[in-house]
Amino acid sequence: MDKSLAMLLRIFLGLLVCGLGWLMVWKTQWFLDMLGFVSWAEEHLGSGGTRMFYKLMGTLIIVIGFIVITNLWDHIIGGLIRSIF
Repeated sequence: MDKSLAMLLRIFLGLLVCGLGWLMVWKTQWFLDMLGFVSWAEEHLGSGGTRMFYKLMGTLIIVIGFIVITNLWDHIIGGLIRSIF
């Protein structure tokens, strides 16, 4: 595959992932209605813990999207694996 095409596909995929994360942060109530409550989050994060959990997941998904866009995935995963082993 041509490098410029691969770069464009990576950027497009990263933007889609960021968009999903932004949607989770923006429309948390909709995700709560569709997916339901998370008992672990309610127990450990207190009242409203599920909403906080969905917002944190959305933020993590946005960060993953930016990692994909900037092509730092291999560096981050490689650094984690080297630090573990």
